[in-house]
Amino acid sequence: MIAALEKRQPAGAVPIWELEFQGWDQASGKHVTLGNEFAALTPAEQERALHANAEIILSVCEEMHFAALSVPTNYWEVAPGAPAYYWLPEEARFRQMEVLARLAPADLMLVAGTGGVIAMPGAEHYLEFSYKLFDAPEEIDEQAQRTLEHGLEQARRVRDLGIEIAETSSDIADNHGPFFNRPQMERFILPYLRRWATGCRQMGLYTILHSDGNLTPYLEDLATSGLDALQAIDPIAGMDLVQAKQITGGRLCLCGNIDVGLMVLGTPEQIYAQTKERLLTCKAGGGLVLGVSNAVQPDVPMANYRAMIAAWQDYGQYGDGVENS
Repeated sequence: MIAALEKRQPAGAVPIWELEFQGWDQASGKHVTLGNEFAALTPAEQERALHANAEIILSVCEEMHFAALSVPTNYWEVAPGAPAYYWLPEEARFRQMEVLARLAPADLMLVAGTGGVIAMPGAEHYLEFSYKLFDAPEEIDEQAQRTLEHGLEQARRVRDLGIEIAETSSDIADNHGPFFNRPQMERFILPYLRRWATGCRQMGLYTILHSDGNLTPYLEDLATSGLDALQAIDPIAGMDLVQAKQITGGRLCLCGNIDVGLMVLGTPEQIYAQTKERLLTCKAGGGLVLGVSNAVQPDVPMANYRAMIAAWQDYGQYGDGVENS
């Protein structure tokens, strides 16, 4: 994973990492306790659950050949209004990091979301935020500064708990292209992204930006921002991994690009074929991390996910002197 983040070709294989892997139960046949279920436990029960979670998560990481693991963090809902399931209370999340860092093998890197860069707004704040971009830009400046400061505080704390890679999930585009225009990017996004990446690097952390959407117009900016990696390379929004690799030119590690929609609705044969194509066209030279283009949610059939792993086993290896075809 380190070689890929440093835009070098690994000695062994293309590393595998997921922004969010939520298939622990399905993959293991056991139960990871998160969300409201976890929050309802007593402190002693929570401590036992964190250790049980770690054992299950690490066993699945070994089976799936993960090179890095994202610690559960974000708020997810099965459906609008349904109980939240994929999150941990803040202090429990930090404790989960400690437990995982102590039990994880040395070659499994730990990733934590820290924030650090503002994103396009959710539906409930869309109009208000959009008006402020033009009518009250100084308020967006203040929001961006607060987000950066909090992100660096979080990065420092997770670093001290054993995390090696900081990640900010900051959507700056959708399927139609970038949400922020060029002046807005240069005022509200890129300066803070550079400061976040620099601050994390000074702490000894690698950095990953996750963003959905079509970022192609800003790939050059991201490649020169100081970031180590970009996650998603969203095929649903029309991003092309080959083109992204050509534009970034070995200056940015690219993660993801296996179509999450296909992962949910497709067949194992389709997943295998897409993974094979991505690996054969993009693995040379390194700077590539295999994964799905967004979260691996619980409705992803494990037969589909294991088809991606099977294609990686057949076509994701380096160093054998053969471009598998």
